Amino acid sequence: MELKLRENLETWLQGYSKLVILGIGNPLKGDDALGLKILRKIRGKVPRSVKVIEGGIAPENFIGKIGKLRPSHVLLIDAALFGGKPGEAKMISIENIPSVTISTHMVPLYMVAGLIKEETGAKTVLLGIQPKNLNLGGEISQEIKESIEKIAKTIIEAINRVEKR
Repeated sequence: MELKLRENLETWLQGYSKLVILGIGNPLKGDDALGLKILRKIRGKVPRSVKVIEGGIAPENFIGKIGKLRPSHVLLIDAALFGGKPGEAKMISIENIPSVTISTHMVPLYMVAGLIKEETGAKTVLLGIQPKNLNLGGEISQEIKESIEKIAKTIIEAINRVEKR
């Protein structure tokens, strides 16, 4: 899984000049915190051309900030229900976001993604990760804990490989 994901990320990142990674999720709803946890793992381990933003449960509040950064690419990271195994990651085009989103956010994620794309003109994609437990007050499941480590490492590798080209 990691190799395919890394290759997909590298292909998507071709020609990037500035990347914004927006982690999304609700830390009170078990696995929905995964976007925030992945961000914390990659912060400080990526080049200066990568900006890491914790969008939490209101990623729409960061659209203006993202616009000011003038990114060429925006990677959204969030839990997504696409029928995969818990912890499985998939790159999802913004046109396909409505069919996989979890409604724990104030504004639907597909709208946020569309507004970011409109504001920045950046290549925008969702890195969706299949959750197992979305219960309020629930712990992050073991599968997701393992996936967070692997996906963070994969993102760092993909960025570094593209940077060296």
